[in-house]
Amino acid sequence: MDAKDGSEQVPAGPPDGATAASVDDAAAARESGPDAAGTTGPGDADTRFFGQPWALAHIFGVEMWERFSFYGMQGILLIYMYFSVAEGGLGIDRTVAAGIVGAYGGTVYLSTILGAWIADRLLGSERVLFYSAIVIMCGHIALALLPNVWGLGVGLILVALGSGGLKANATSVVGTLYAPDDTRRDAGFSLFYLGINLGAFFGPLLTGLLQSTMGFHWGFGLAAVGMAIGLIQYSFGRRSLPDESRRVRNPLPADRRWVAAGIAAAGLVVIVALVLTGVIRADNLALIVIVVTVGAAIAYFAVITSSRGVSGVERSRVFGFIPLFIVNVGFWSLYQQQFTVLTIYSDERLNRNILGWEMPISWVNSINPIFIIILSGVFAAIWTKLGSRQPSTPVKFALGSIIMGIAFLLFLPFANGPANSTPLLAIVGILFVFTVAELFISPVGLSASTKLAPERFHTQMVALYFLSVALGTSIAGWLAGFYDPHDEVPYFLILGAIAIVLGIALWLAVKPVLALMKGVR
Repeated sequence: MDAKDGSEQVPAGPPDGATAASVDDAAAARESGPDAAGTTGPGDADTRFFGQPWALAHIFGVEMWERFSFYGMQGILLIYMYFSVAEGGLGIDRTVAAGIVGAYGGTVYLSTILGAWIADRLLGSERVLFYSAIVIMCGHIALALLPNVWGLGVGLILVALGSGGLKANATSVVGTLYAPDDTRRDAGFSLFYLGINLGAFFGPLLTGLLQSTMGFHWGFGLAAVGMAIGLIQYSFGRRSLPDESRRVRNPLPADRRWVAAGIAAAGLVVIVALVLTGVIRADNLALIVIVVTVGAAIAYFAVITSSRGVSGVERSRVFGFIPLFIVNVGFWSLYQQQFTVLTIYSDERLNRNILGWEMPISWVNSINPIFIIILSGVFAAIWTKLGSRQPSTPVKFALGSIIMGIAFLLFLPFANGPANSTPLLAIVGILFVFTVAELFISPVGLSASTKLAPERFHTQMVALYFLSVALGTSIAGWLAGFYDPHDEVPYFLILGAIAIVLGIALWLAVKPVLALMKGVR
């Protein structure tokens, strides 16, 4: 995939609140390489971390431990809610519990908007990343120590808010490590994705083992410990990140900060009122998050494309992102069912017996990360080797959607069988196909969001990408309500076919989409 070429326009002037001198100083710092503090700028010929800038190692580490805690907790979250009280769970209806998981996952990505706005207008991406990691750790501590539904609610809210802030800003900080024409960008994002999946592999294994032997709260406690390790590691390396990662791109004027604080407080009051009056309930939470996310996405696209600070080329690129956004929603609607339908499937339909020992349910969530760890380096090498000859971003998205649809169709040979009859090897094969689809879309989508982003909406464009993930994740929770273990054929057939059709439609529209992307491939 090409990075932005010479057709990209340079913004007419410095961002709000910056002087021309400050922009010139920043440019000089980037060109001069490491400064007295050890920071580097995008475009430095630094290849110390597997051919990538050394600063990537620090973001790699904190993201790995955050994903360890996130996926470790999420691997046991659904069964914690629907297992009976006697089994250590909360005894929540399974359909309601799956909807809550989907809504929670959607809220994680939805809250990237808040994290991105704070980064672009108040603190800068790197600082928001650091503070968000602290909030996440507090959320896992709440899940581990607070009892019953109160612990669940407080913990999930904190983890969702913190993870949203960390996700958008970690991606944005990675983007600052590369100059616009650095062909290592996609390979760097694939390596960053490897860190995510190292954490995602070990998290469910260890929390699942503790949950099955010592109880759910021990598993949640381990997630808290993992996040604490990541936070300590990152605190030692964060000063070596580029100055660009701390820049507030579009500073909020001081006289408007109280207005923003008032709006935030009013929004919180409205949410509390809706919960207390029964408008927002556990059984409709996923649908509410879907509606809110759709509204937020439409509003975000409107704000960015109508901004006077966005050039014509930048505006066209945002329009070119819309088809990718739609296909991404479809992809994540299927992919995120690993934590809803596939968890239920693993409990009821999968044969988890290994030589007389029953594998914990959550261990199924570690299969996909194994393949990511193996294949992410392969994909990174392929994209690096192909250089400008690799498929364009829309083609990669189309292939990812089609392959994801095929993965759902692979459930059909085992549909409607006896309880716990599906061979473990079959699920391993299906999740291998999941992984191939993921590597065509997810790291490529992260990279594309930074390349298509207008200068003044850099981090918020990453948040817009995560809105598509939020919508897909919420839909995954909502769709779980239609899954019937005794009549699986319509479910897997219809969803698989929809994903394939979406991919084919994007493939047929590649030329007009690339025309809108104005030189970004």
